[in-house]
Amino acid sequence: MNENEVLSIFEKTGGILKGHFLLSSGLHSDTYIQCALVLMYPLYVEIFSKIIYEKTKNLSPTLIVSPALGGVIIGFGVAQRFNLPFVFTEREDGVMKLRRGFRIKEDERVLIVEDVFTTGKSTLEVKKIVEDFGAKIVGAASIIKRGELSFDFPYCYILELNLKTYPPSNCLLCANKIPLLKPGSNKF
Repeated sequence: MNENEVLSIFEKTGGILKGHFLLSSGLHSDTYIQCALVLMYPLYVEIFSKIIYEKTKNLSPTLIVSPALGGVIIGFGVAQRFNLPFVFTEREDGVMKLRRGFRIKEDERVLIVEDVFTTGKSTLEVKKIVEDFGAKIVGAASIIKRGELSFDFPYCYILELNLKTYPPSNCLLCANKIPLLKPGSNKF
C-alpha cells in the first residue's frame, strides 16, 4: 500500500480534521489526525498492523507496548500479528504509568506502537517506563508521523504528513480567535 492509498483511507473515513486543535504534545495545529475514526474499521486495523509488522519484524520484539488511548487499537493489532503479549500505559494525574497489574520482565524486547508521532513525547514516556523495568526498547512504530523526532532507537511509520504546529504563545489560530478544540474532550 502506498502513501496515497493510506492518505485516501484517512480522508474517506474522516480521520483528517481541520480547525484549531490542542495536540497531546501541547502544541496547536490546524489539522488533527483522528486515527480512531479509521481504526473503528477492523479491515484498516488489519492492513496497518500488517504493514507495521512487516516493517518491524526484524527487530524481534517479545512484547508490544502502546500509550493509551490512541495507541491501544493499533498496538493490539500489531501484537496479534506478531502473536505476542500486549500491554498499554496510561496517564494518571498527568503522569504516564503502567497500571492494571501489567508488568514488564527485565529480558523483554519491547516495540512501542503508536497511532501518531508528533513530538515523540508519549513514546519517550513509555520508553522510560519500559527501561525502569529493566527491559530494552528495540524500536517504535506508528501509522502517522507528523513532526520531528529525536529517538535514540529505530523507528518507522506508514505515512508522513507535514502539518503545521504552533506553540501556544505564538499560534496564528489563537491570534485569529479561532476556537481551540481539545480532541477527546466533551467539546469535540
